[in-house]
Amino acid sequence: MKTEDILAYAEKLAKRALETNGSNEHSLGLLASAREFLRAHVGNDNEFYGAILFLDEKKPNGEALASVLRSFQEYIKEGFSVEFTPREEAEINVVSDFLEQARILLQDKKVHPAAACVLIGATLEEYLRNWVSRESLKIGNRKAGIAAYSDALSKKNLISKQDLKDILSWSGLRNEAAHGKWAEISSRERAKLMLEGVNLFIRTYSRR
Repeated sequence: MKTEDILAYAEKLAKRALETNGSNEHSLGLLASAREFLRAHVGNDNEFYGAILFLDEKKPNGEALASVLRSFQEYIKEGFSVEFTPREEAEINVVSDFLEQARILLQDKKVHPAAACVLIGATLEEYLRNWVSRESLKIGNRKAGIAAYSDALSKKNLISKQDLKDILSWSGLRNEAAHGKWAEISSRERAKLMLEGVNLFIRTYSRR
């Protein structure tokens, strides 16, 4: 879906929201459409999507829904979205699926957080590998992995120094988990912070 199509559909939903304003049987379907539309284009961790989750499903406030949708339009117009190729969209969907699986693992108290850390780390590595490949960057004689990929991206100023620092920190957690150092990552909160950080990093750079 092209940017202009996204804007047009958001406007269509906003107008319908103002017309219905929770007053007829079409309101619930409209709310479902808006939720799925935002979830597909900004993800379920985004504030726009989160905002409409709080709307009353039985009688959605049309003005509130329209406000969220038009704020989303402004967000798009400011340049916080890009058009993806089918291949890039597929990659992002796979990444989102794996991170969602990691989130589910972290919610299960019977599963050690190390399992989620390994999955998050592998997802991050694959994302960085694809990015390096798209940019035709070289890692020289270095062993393929998070450190080599992130260093290559940093040298081309495609990620910031803080990004590089964060990535290496996440990589450290992943390596501890992969090598059985479970005592080092027994804190579920550390794993959750890793998930949130990687998720934000990927969403930020995927929309540029």
